[in-house]
Amino acid sequence: MPVAHRPTRRTATPAAPSARRTAPAAACLAVLLAAAAGCAPQEDGSSGSSKASAAPPAAAACAKGKLATQVPGKLTVGTDKPAYAPWFADDDPANGKGFESAVAYALAERLGYDRADVVWQTVPFNTAVAPGAKKFDVDLNQISVSDERRRAVDFSSGYYDVRQAVIALKDSPAAKARGAADLKHVKLGAQVGTTSLDVVNDVIRPDQRPSVFQKNDYAKTALKNGQVEAIVVDLPTAFYITSAEVPEARIVGQFENKGGAPEQFGLVLDKGSRLTPCVSGAIDSLRKDGTLAGLEKKWLSEATDAPVLK
Repeated sequence: MPVAHRPTRRTATPAAPSARRTAPAAACLAVLLAAAAGCAPQEDGSSGSSKASAAPPAAAACAKGKLATQVPGKLTVGTDKPAYAPWFADDDPANGKGFESAVAYALAERLGYDRADVVWQTVPFNTAVAPGAKKFDVDLNQISVSDERRRAVDFSSGYYDVRQAVIALKDSPAAKARGAADLKHVKLGAQVGTTSLDVVNDVIRPDQRPSVFQKNDYAKTALKNGQVEAIVVDLPTAFYITSAEVPEARIVGQFENKGGAPEQFGLVLDKGSRLTPCVSGAIDSLRKDGTLAGLEKKWLSEATDAPVLK
């Protein structure tokens, strides 16, 4: 169904001005020194939280519809293919249906872009979070914010609070699990590079090595074929899989978010992108005015309840 503080660098202290320097010259020097101080590197405020760490943007930097995007006047949005429900509908990110598609268009509008100005691009999950320059402005594909990923990419503020869930076939012994301890002897599977796999390795800690898949599609097939006894995915995906794709499976339960900030999905941007503070500001405003909550209720309403695995 996934970073340390850097000390402020010191600039050399300028030599004292000569006694022969005139007052106007001294004034000019003072202006130059003030400008240099304003441009000096500042301490990195990254805290490893799920919120983006960029400073609030100046209004001019976030002029609506005029951001420094890949294509001027357009907002290029990446996501993987297939584009799964309930995050998207009909494998068509551009139709505005599904939670993440709706979030993308709400974000675009808040940034000053019309629906026709949004350009979708296919970007595999692992490519989105890998180091290197990006060909998209933002990418959303159920990607959890993590310290490790922050080393390679920027994240926006979180747009969805996540819980991970376990799915098993209804007639499997794994379907009777009531906690992580009951899953230790189960053959488990999850998508590579995801927090779902982290839950398998760090929370469940199974006796046998879990199966790792490039896509959730492969994990679902392995579950149906009996190659694995249970898989771990995010909760909304679990509801969709069990209701529409693998009806012979059931949600065994979900894991609580414990301590600190909740796991969140965030939009991915190029490392050091000038867009990051603008995008985070827009996401924060969508959360504050209830837009995100409304979209979640509309598209993810079924993912409201499941047994909690202790």
